[in-house]
Amino acid sequence: MAEYEWQRVAREISADIDSGRIPPGGALPSIVRLAEQYGVADHTIRRALRELRERGLIETLPHKGSYVLGDESPGQDM
Repeated sequence: MAEYEWQRVAREISADIDSGRIPPGGALPSIVRLAEQYGVADHTIRRALRELRERGLIETLPHKGSYVLGDESPGQDM
């Protein structure tokens, strides 16, 4: 079954979180950087991040960015 680009991006970011490449409390790159990294439009990244939020993997803080949920509170040291 084919997948949408946002699903591919969400799957790859999720794999980075599962592997520890992006640790609990770690910040994800900005939407613009993620769009460049994955070669997709910013709205595709926003949809992927929404999926990750709905799955409880990340939290997005207004004007601060998206952080991996886990042992540390996101944005705690800001």
